[in-house]
Amino acid sequence: MIGRTRFLVGIALRHLSRRRRQTAVAVSGVAVGVGFFLAVSALMVGSQNDFIEQLIDAAPHIVISDELRSPSPQPGERVFGDGAMELHGYKVRTEVRGIKDWQAVMAAANAVPGAIASPSLTGGVTLRLGGHDEAIGIVGVEPEIETEISTIEDQLREGRLRDLETTQGGIIIGEDLARRLGVRVGDIVAATSSTSSGRSMRVVGLFKKGQSQLSSGTGYVLLREAQSLLGRPFIINRIGVRLADPYAAEAVAKTLETRFGYKAESWQERSADFLSLLVTRNVIMYSVVSAILLVASFGIYTVVSNSVSDKRRDIAIMRSIGFSEGDLQFIFVVEGLILSLIGVLCGWLLGYILMSILGSLAFPIGGEIERIPLDRSPRQYAVAATASFLAGAIAAWLPARKASRVDPVDILRGAV
Repeated sequence: MIGRTRFLVGIALRHLSRRRRQTAVAVSGVAVGVGFFLAVSALMVGSQNDFIEQLIDAAPHIVISDELRSPSPQPGERVFGDGAMELHGYKVRTEVRGIKDWQAVMAAANAVPGAIASPSLTGGVTLRLGGHDEAIGIVGVEPEIETEISTIEDQLREGRLRDLETTQGGIIIGEDLARRLGVRVGDIVAATSSTSSGRSMRVVGLFKKGQSQLSSGTGYVLLREAQSLLGRPFIINRIGVRLADPYAAEAVAKTLETRFGYKAESWQERSADFLSLLVTRNVIMYSVVSAILLVASFGIYTVVSNSVSDKRRDIAIMRSIGFSEGDLQFIFVVEGLILSLIGVLCGWLLGYILMSILGSLAFPIGGEIERIPLDRSPRQYAVAATASFLAGAIAAWLPARKASRVDPVDILRGAV
């Protein structure tokens, strides 16, 4: 059996070696298709992975806020929920916003293996300097924990998040806001809120300009400073949770929300619109690169089809001396696979060169040099090779099927 297979493969190789020009053209087409498939796929998948990593790392994987997805039922509804009733003239009880029993929520979040929870308080204040006012939203954090659940530290142009602990009344603001106020690191500004008369704050750090994850009107302070400035002692209204497995965020968020009732938003929920766009983008990308490989497979079809046409008499003779339909199909399909194999190897080399060129490009963005993110994983090479072999096998099988059905008697008699 092995000897027969080698003999049939040898026939396929002789067919290809005698048609060197057409073989070279077909191989070149496959190589170009595979090379550009690798370059385009690596570019698109790499940028997508980089974007998703930024979504995951930019903020905590889960954000628990003091919001409720549905309003709390009135006491009358709790007691007479199944009866016919009408509520009117009742007073709405004013409640202080904040997460009640937030220590229990923190404990439950930290109980998840590999999870880290960080409490924070957000609110609005006004910064004033020399008669110029700027309204900003401040976030009170515990620097030691916050650095473990977010990438804020990496987004600082000057200063560190831990400087909030060592400086009384320290605040970190964005470069744009600092420019509008005319302040630098070390300068003092006045901060007032609706519940406080005002206090002095010292700028200890600046966020980089153009950070999409941070608004230019956001400032960071120590948690206890925020509680004092906003007049909300011992209150927090936000808990950020970072997980060891980011893709478990939806399940963990659902569990915490069901248990405590507060809105727990996973990074997938916050970025649902972007993720749906990525799906559409992937469909378009793979349609385009698949079309490239499909066009390349036409070269294989042409070579094998011409080989079938030129070898009609040889095929008739082979059929008359005992070659089966399966043997003939095997010969011509092997021709297509050999063309695909050589084309894939050359395409891998071309794709590697194209990716190296793309990876060497640098672009100045936001005062920093950024490079194009590429996915150079073996998976890209495997996908390109599999698609090429599949397209090559189908392109070769179509004329091979025709060759196997040749009637040797008609051919040898000179019938068309």
